[in-house]
Amino acid sequence: MSYTHLGIIERSKLEILHQQEKSARAITRELGRHPATICRELRRNLAQKPYRAEQSQESYIQRRKSSIPAGK
Repeated sequence: MSYTHLGIIERSKLEILHQQEKSARAITRELGRHPATICRELRRNLAQKPYRAEQSQESYIQRRKSSIPAGK
């Protein structure tokens, strides 16, 4: 079983649906993602109220960069 990370397009759709005050379950049905994925994404990035797709994408890129070991 494989998975894919949320992309900027999905984050943009998430932003719009979240602004429309849709529930996390309704958003998961729209995006075809697992509810935990959406809940984690919102929880991770709601420090910036309201949720913003561009800022969330930048945060994601920074988290990915910092998780990769520097090597020998």
